[in-house]
Amino acid sequence: MNMLAHGGKTYPLGPKGFLADRTRWDDDFAEGMAPLLGIEKGLTKEHWDVITYIRDTFERTGRCPIIYETCRMNGLNRRTLKKLFPTGYQRGACIIAGITSRDSRLGTDYMDYPTEDLHMLASRKTYQVDAQGYLIDADDWDEVYAGWKAHDMKIPGGKLGDRHWRIIRFLRRQYQERGEVPTVYETCEAMEIELDDLEQLFPDGYHRGAVKIAGLRVA
Repeated sequence: MNMLAHGGKTYPLGPKGFLADRTRWDDDFAEGMAPLLGIEKGLTKEHWDVITYIRDTFERTGRCPIIYETCRMNGLNRRTLKKLFPTGYQRGACIIAGITSRDSRLGTDYMDYPTEDLHMLASRKTYQVDAQGYLIDADDWDEVYAGWKAHDMKIPGGKLGDRHWRIIRFLRRQYQERGEVPTVYETCEAMEIELDDLEQLFPDGYHRGAVKIAGLRVA
Protein backbone atom coordinates (compact mmCIF):
# COMPACT_ATOMS: atom_id res chain seq x y z
CA MET A 1 0.00 0.00 0.00
CA ASN A 2 1.32 3.47 -0.84
CA MET A 3 1.81 6.10 1.81
CA LEU A 4 1.59 9.89 1.83
CA ALA A 5 3.94 11.66 4.24
CA HIS A 6 3.29 15.28 5.17
CA GLY A 7 3.49 17.44 8.27
CA GLY A 8 5.27 14.71 10.20
CA LYS A 9 2.39 12.28 9.58
CA THR A 10 1.86 9.32 7.28
CA TYR A 11 -1.40 8.40 5.57
CA PRO A 12 -2.07 4.95 4.00
CA LEU A 13 -3.37 5.20 0.44
CA GLY A 14 -5.40 2.75 -1.63
CA PRO A 15 -4.33 1.55 -5.09
CA LYS A 16 -5.86 4.59 -6.84
CA GLY A 17 -4.40 7.14 -4.43
CA PHE A 18 -7.54 7.49 -2.31
CA LEU A 19 -7.16 7.74 1.45
CA ALA A 20 -7.47 4.15 2.69
CA ASP A 21 -9.09 5.15 6.00
CA ARG A 22 -11.23 8.25 5.66
CA THR A 23 -11.18 8.77 9.44
CA ARG A 24 -7.47 9.64 9.13
CA TRP A 25 -8.22 12.71 7.02
CA ASP A 26 -7.09 16.14 8.21
CA ASP A 27 -5.90 19.44 6.76
CA ASP A 28 -2.32 18.16 6.53
CA PHE A 29 -3.47 15.29 4.31
CA ALA A 30 -5.19 17.75 1.96
CA GLU A 31 -2.16 20.06 1.85
CA GLY A 32 0.21 17.15 1.24
CA MET A 33 -1.92 15.56 -1.48
CA ALA A 34 -2.61 18.78 -3.41
CA PRO A 35 0.78 19.13 -5.18
CA LEU A 36 0.65 15.46 -6.20
CA LEU A 37 -2.56 16.26 -8.07
CA GLY A 38 -1.33 19.27 -10.01
CA ILE A 39 -2.06 21.98 -7.44
CA GLU A 40 1.47 23.30 -7.13
CA LYS A 41 0.84 26.66 -5.45
CA GLY A 42 -1.14 25.31 -2.52
CA LEU A 43 -4.81 25.23 -1.64
CA THR A 44 -6.70 28.51 -1.92
CA LYS A 45 -10.01 29.53 -0.36
CA GLU A 46 -11.73 28.35 -3.56
CA HIS A 47 -10.17 24.90 -3.16
CA TRP A 48 -11.14 24.73 0.49
CA ASP A 49 -14.73 25.77 -0.26
CA VAL A 50 -15.07 22.70 -2.51
CA ILE A 51 -13.24 20.39 -0.10
CA THR A 52 -15.33 21.57 2.84
CA TYR A 53 -18.55 21.18 0.88
CA ILE A 54 -17.69 17.58 -0.05
CA ARG A 55 -16.83 16.68 3.53
CA ASP A 56 -19.79 18.51 5.08
CA THR A 57 -22.19 16.87 2.64
CA PHE A 58 -20.81 13.45 3.52
CA GLU A 59 -21.13 14.14 7.24
CA ARG A 60 -24.71 15.36 6.76
CA THR A 61 -26.00 12.78 4.28
CA GLY A 62 -23.57 9.85 4.41
CA ARG A 63 -22.66 10.12 0.73
CA CYS A 64 -20.16 11.87 -1.48
CA PRO A 65 -21.92 14.69 -3.39
CA ILE A 66 -22.02 14.28 -7.14
CA ILE A 67 -20.15 16.78 -9.30
CA TYR A 68 -23.31 18.66 -10.30
CA GLU A 69 -24.21 19.45 -6.69
CA THR A 70 -20.71 20.57 -5.79
CA CYS A 71 -20.42 22.88 -8.79
CA ARG A 72 -23.89 24.33 -8.32
CA MET A 73 -23.41 25.02 -4.61
CA ASN A 74 -19.99 26.60 -5.17
CA GLY A 75 -20.84 28.60 -8.31
CA LEU A 76 -18.46 26.63 -10.53
CA ASN A 77 -18.63 25.40 -14.10
CA ARG A 78 -16.53 22.69 -15.72
CA ARG A 79 -13.75 25.07 -16.74
CA THR A 80 -13.35 26.69 -13.35
CA LEU A 81 -13.46 23.34 -11.60
CA LYS A 82 -10.75 22.05 -13.94
CA LYS A 83 -8.54 25.02 -13.12
CA LEU A 84 -8.92 24.29 -9.43
CA PHE A 85 -8.59 20.49 -9.66
CA PRO A 86 -6.81 19.61 -12.94
CA THR A 87 -6.86 15.83 -12.38
CA GLY A 88 -10.63 15.70 -12.10
CA TYR A 89 -13.47 15.85 -9.59
CA GLN A 90 -13.35 12.30 -8.30
CA ARG A 91 -9.59 11.95 -8.87
CA GLY A 92 -8.78 15.44 -7.65
CA ALA A 93 -11.23 17.24 -5.37
CA CYS A 94 -12.62 14.08 -3.78
CA ILE A 95 -9.21 12.50 -3.22
CA ILE A 96 -8.04 15.65 -1.45
CA ALA A 97 -11.25 15.74 0.59
CA GLY A 98 -10.68 12.12 1.60
CA ILE A 99 -14.11 11.06 0.31
CA THR A 100 -15.03 9.17 -2.86
CA SER A 101 -18.23 8.26 -4.69
CA ARG A 102 -17.87 4.73 -3.29
CA ASP A 103 -18.02 5.98 0.29
CA SER A 104 -21.42 5.71 1.91
CA ARG A 105 -22.87 4.92 5.29
CA LEU A 106 -25.55 2.35 6.00
CA GLY A 107 -28.92 3.99 6.33
CA THR A 108 -28.57 6.37 3.42
CA ASP A 109 -30.85 6.21 0.41
CA TYR A 110 -28.08 5.17 -1.96
CA MET A 111 -28.88 1.49 -2.30
CA ASP A 112 -29.60 -0.66 -5.38
CA TYR A 113 -32.45 -3.16 -5.27
CA PRO A 114 -33.21 -4.42 -8.80
CA THR A 115 -36.87 -5.33 -9.27
CA GLU A 116 -38.22 -8.46 -10.94
CA ASP A 117 -38.77 -6.47 -14.13
CA LEU A 118 -35.10 -5.57 -14.27
CA HIS A 119 -34.08 -9.21 -14.00
CA MET A 120 -36.50 -10.05 -16.79
CA LEU A 121 -34.79 -7.44 -18.95
CA ALA A 122 -31.49 -9.23 -18.40
CA SER A 123 -33.27 -12.51 -19.20
CA ARG A 124 -31.15 -15.45 -18.08
CA LYS A 125 -27.93 -13.47 -17.89
CA THR A 126 -26.31 -12.78 -14.54
CA TYR A 127 -23.79 -10.09 -13.63
CA GLN A 128 -21.58 -9.88 -10.58
CA VAL A 129 -21.78 -6.45 -8.95
CA ASP A 130 -20.42 -5.14 -5.68
CA ALA A 131 -22.48 -3.79 -2.78
CA GLN A 132 -22.88 -0.42 -4.50
CA GLY A 133 -23.95 -1.82 -7.85
CA TYR A 134 -20.67 -1.49 -9.79
CA LEU A 135 -19.85 -4.30 -12.19
CA ILE A 136 -16.99 -6.30 -10.69
CA ASP A 137 -15.46 -7.43 -13.99
CA ALA A 138 -15.58 -4.78 -16.72
CA ASP A 139 -15.23 -7.52 -19.35
CA ASP A 140 -18.66 -8.89 -18.35
CA TRP A 141 -20.32 -5.71 -19.61
CA ASP A 142 -22.73 -5.74 -22.54
CA GLU A 143 -25.61 -3.59 -23.77
CA VAL A 144 -28.14 -5.67 -21.86
CA TYR A 145 -26.37 -4.79 -18.63
CA ALA A 146 -26.35 -1.10 -19.57
CA GLY A 147 -30.06 -1.19 -20.33
CA TRP A 148 -30.76 -2.94 -17.06
CA LYS A 149 -28.80 -0.42 -15.02
CA ALA A 150 -30.39 2.53 -16.84
CA HIS A 151 -33.84 1.23 -15.97
CA ASP A 152 -32.74 0.71 -12.37
CA MET A 153 -31.34 4.21 -11.99
CA LYS A 154 -32.58 7.75 -12.62
CA ILE A 155 -32.18 7.85 -16.39
CA PRO A 156 -35.06 9.96 -17.76
CA GLY A 157 -37.66 7.62 -19.18
CA GLY A 158 -35.72 4.63 -17.86
CA LYS A 159 -33.95 3.96 -21.15
CA LEU A 160 -30.84 5.05 -23.02
CA GLY A 161 -30.93 7.29 -26.09
CA ASP A 162 -28.33 8.08 -28.73
CA ARG A 163 -26.59 10.70 -26.58
CA HIS A 164 -26.30 8.29 -23.66
CA TRP A 165 -24.82 5.61 -25.91
CA ARG A 166 -22.25 7.99 -27.39
CA ILE A 167 -20.93 8.70 -23.91
CA ILE A 168 -21.10 5.07 -22.76
CA ARG A 169 -19.24 3.83 -25.83
CA PHE A 170 -16.67 6.58 -25.45
CA LEU A 171 -16.03 5.48 -21.86
CA ARG A 172 -15.74 1.84 -22.88
CA ARG A 173 -13.42 2.62 -25.79
CA GLN A 174 -11.18 4.82 -23.70
CA TYR A 175 -10.99 2.20 -20.98
CA GLN A 176 -10.09 -0.53 -23.46
CA GLU A 177 -7.41 1.64 -25.09
CA ARG A 178 -5.90 3.24 -22.00
CA GLY A 179 -6.81 0.90 -19.18
CA GLU A 180 -8.46 3.68 -17.18
CA VAL A 181 -11.70 5.63 -17.00
CA PRO A 182 -11.46 9.12 -18.56
CA THR A 183 -12.04 12.05 -16.24
CA VAL A 184 -15.28 13.97 -16.39
CA TYR A 185 -13.34 16.80 -18.06
CA GLU A 186 -12.07 14.52 -20.83
CA THR A 187 -15.53 13.09 -21.43
CA CYS A 188 -17.23 16.48 -21.57
CA GLU A 189 -14.58 17.86 -23.91
CA ALA A 190 -14.68 14.83 -26.20
CA MET A 191 -18.50 14.87 -26.33
CA GLU A 192 -18.61 18.68 -26.53
CA ILE A 193 -21.05 18.99 -23.66
CA GLU A 194 -21.20 20.92 -20.40
CA LEU A 195 -21.95 19.62 -16.91
CA ASP A 196 -25.57 20.77 -17.18
CA ASP A 197 -26.00 18.58 -20.26
CA LEU A 198 -24.34 15.64 -18.52
CA GLU A 199 -26.65 16.05 -15.55
CA GLN A 200 -29.70 15.90 -17.80
CA LEU A 201 -28.45 12.64 -19.28
CA PHE A 202 -27.11 11.03 -16.08
CA PRO A 203 -28.83 12.58 -13.02
CA ASP A 204 -27.08 10.19 -10.62
CA GLY A 205 -23.73 11.73 -11.51
CA TYR A 206 -20.76 10.99 -13.73
CA HIS A 207 -19.26 8.14 -11.70
CA ARG A 208 -22.49 6.86 -10.13
CA GLY A 209 -24.34 7.25 -13.42
CA ALA A 210 -22.44 7.18 -16.71
CA VAL A 211 -19.40 5.25 -15.48
CA LYS A 212 -21.49 2.68 -13.60
CA ILE A 213 -23.78 2.07 -16.59
CA ALA A 214 -20.67 1.60 -18.76
CA GLY A 215 -19.66 -1.22 -16.41
CA LEU A 216 -16.61 0.65 -15.12
CA ARG A 217 -15.40 2.13 -11.87
CA VAL A 218 -12.58 4.38 -10.74
CA ALA A 219 -11.64 2.79 -7.43
